Amino acid sequence: MLNEKLTNPKSIAIIGASNNLQTPGGRVLKNLIDQKYKGELFAVNPKEIIVQGVKCFQNIDNLPKVDLAIIAIAAKYTLDTVKILAQQKNTKGFIIFSAGFSEKDEEGKKLEQAIVDEINSVGGTLLGPNNIGLINQNFAGVFTTPIPKLNSKGVDFISGSGATAVFIIEAAMATGLTFSSVYSVGNSAQIGVEEVLEHLDETFEEATSSKVKLLYIESVENPQKLLKHANSLIQKGCKIAAIKAGSSSAGSRAASSHTGALANSDVAVDALFKKAGIVRCYGRNELITVASIFMHPELVGKNIVIITHAGGPAVMLTDTLSKNGLNVPEIKGKKSEELLSKLYLGSSVSNPIDFLATGNAEQLETIIDYCEHKFEEIDAMVVIFGSPGLFEVFDVYDVLHKKIRTCKKPIFPILPSVVNVKKEIDFFIEKGNITFPDEVLFGNALGKIVNTSKPKRITKIKSTFNSDKIRTIIKSVTNGYLQPQIVKELLLAADIPIVNEAICTSKKECKKVANELEYPVVMKIVGPVHKSDVGGIILNISSEEKLIASFDTIMKIEGATSVLIQPMKKGIELFIGAKKEDKFGHLVLCGLGGIYIEVLKDTQAALAPVSKNEALEMIQNLKSYKIIQGFRNQQGVNENKFAEIIEKVSDLLAIAPEIIELDLNPLLGNSKEIIAVDARIRIEK
Repeated sequence: MLNEKLTNPKSIAIIGASNNLQTPGGRVLKNLIDQKYKGELFAVNPKEIIVQGVKCFQNIDNLPKVDLAIIAIAAKYTLDTVKILAQQKNTKGFIIFSAGFSEKDEEGKKLEQAIVDEINSVGGTLLGPNNIGLINQNFAGVFTTPIPKLNSKGVDFISGSGATAVFIIEAAMATGLTFSSVYSVGNSAQIGVEEVLEHLDETFEEATSSKVKLLYIESVENPQKLLKHANSLIQKGCKIAAIKAGSSSAGSRAASSHTGALANSDVAVDALFKKAGIVRCYGRNELITVASIFMHPELVGKNIVIITHAGGPAVMLTDTLSKNGLNVPEIKGKKSEELLSKLYLGSSVSNPIDFLATGNAEQLETIIDYCEHKFEEIDAMVVIFGSPGLFEVFDVYDVLHKKIRTCKKPIFPILPSVVNVKKEIDFFIEKGNITFPDEVLFGNALGKIVNTSKPKRITKIKSTFNSDKIRTIIKSVTNGYLQPQIVKELLLAADIPIVNEAICTSKKECKKVANELEYPVVMKIVGPVHKSDVGGIILNISSEEKLIASFDTIMKIEGATSVLIQPMKKGIELFIGAKKEDKFGHLVLCGLGGIYIEVLKDTQAALAPVSKNEALEMIQNLKSYKIIQGFRNQQGVNENKFAEIIEKVSDLLAIAPEIIELDLNPLLGNSKEIIAVDARIRIEK
């Protein structure tokens, strides 16, 4: 929990305050004064007596007790300053603008840690260093401009980058999006994005708190904390959108399995956001557009009507909505004909409803009323209205203003004429509205929101699991890839169906095993990790003569130590994998198996633990799902059994966290059974 003296201080001291507004210490004081901070303000500057009309202390030792210190001095002076404030001035809130700490070098990192230790010793909270500060309903403690319009129902925004925060604020202000708070965490020496989100969760109040949270994250330091509090906030009725910058494939560089090659830190971020219910964005404008949609009533249903006086934008929006799985249904029948009769000749009401460049405010109001009350199949309206610059459109935007507040169906205003009708748009925003300047950006953002999964409830492993047996096996082995027999024992202990098999080192053993399993059989190399790459898999061995020849062929391959014999099974090839990904824990993946995984790379990933319902969702989100369902008279796969095995793999990972890579590839599936026919497990204790 953040100390209240950081978020709601009764007194603030600016260390390094200045009359020069082009310095951080000068600008932050100006912002505090301009935004009418109600508490006591103190300035500290050895060369001044009064700074911007505020009493100034030349020496910090003479400063009275103060709740919050905003520090804008050189890094080398900050530790001594923090010590005096923490130990003598009862200061518990600290915002450090200064740079030159962990982002610079090892010495800076040590200095930063010493400051954190000092603040921790008095139970204080540090925001920064190397940040732009904090804005909330109580004060504007930032050295940047502009200060956005503050509104308790606006968005809470947490940013890992100060400059990005400024750019997002600037762009948001142009659309009418307001803010409840802005936190810039800088180096996150003591608190980062996750801790601020935790604070917003733990202090959330249904009636008064903002229900929209925006995040700009450069590094996910505590994935489980982010998941817990994002999930909690969304369950409370909040909506969260986030940018995670810095997609990386570094985690797959040393991959020695299919799972390792497919799973990396960015896949883990996707899985984390999906589990939490966070809408992932990739740019500032997308983030702002998603947030602006969040500020409107929630869309219930997928049928959208487009109301426009310009054909081109309506066509582009129709295409965009359709590509994102939303519907722009045709409107026809008696009521549509009735509406058409009230519009100018040449208008169209089939959807998009195009009431021409000459359309007016009265006609717009009539169209909206029909969509609200008479076209029952419609779930939401998008109104595209700009101007060629021939006349003012204040009356049109007045209609929009009124209808947005009185209609039960959401109305999204796309106002593209940001030059021709700038005055009208500013007027519309001033009245508390939010606009969208671009129809394609809007359509993609709406689609992203609609297609983002609801948050997943955290599941627990089944108590019936054979955990003792699994732990005994794990304790008995060393690091690296496990031997096939050990893999088999682990999978059987986890109740994962696996094909009968045996390892043979001689032709005599091969004959005995093949007769027991019954022909046809499959022979696989034991030794090299990627069997197919070295020609180490021979299928459909139907005779003893072919069995012996196959044994000779495989044992000549470099690295071969023995052969694995299995009965020849048929079915659709499937894949389940898992990989331990840094701080995120285990990622579980599924998809089509065999060579398809390399060619199609069509997989779905989830962060463990994975419930059966979550596993079913993964399966159904595969692009190749139709093949799993059964296609063109070909038998499909039992989805429930597939999901159960995914869940069992997830449970296995919970009991044996030493597993860092797991590949079941392929599993062979049909409508009755799914059996793993090849498996690899790598552990690291």
